[in-house]
Amino acid sequence: MAIEINLDVMLAKRKMRSKALAKAIGITEANLSVLKNGKAKAVRLSTLDKLCEVLECQPADLLEFHPNTDE
Repeated sequence: MAIEINLDVMLAKRKMRSKALAKAIGITEANLSVLKNGKAKAVRLSTLDKLCEVLECQPADLLEFHPNTDE
């Protein structure tokens, strides 16, 4: 996938556990795990908004683009 989600990095920087973050943004731990592991096909803007609010960061802190060189 060309877009990488650096959620684990931000959690470590904020010294926060996945369980606490999931509760704070109102999603299940399973759905948060899907995001953390890069298995998500899409992210709702409302979820991204809550992630940035709770983690006190910008979307660019969570999302990183890597050009796909397979083509």
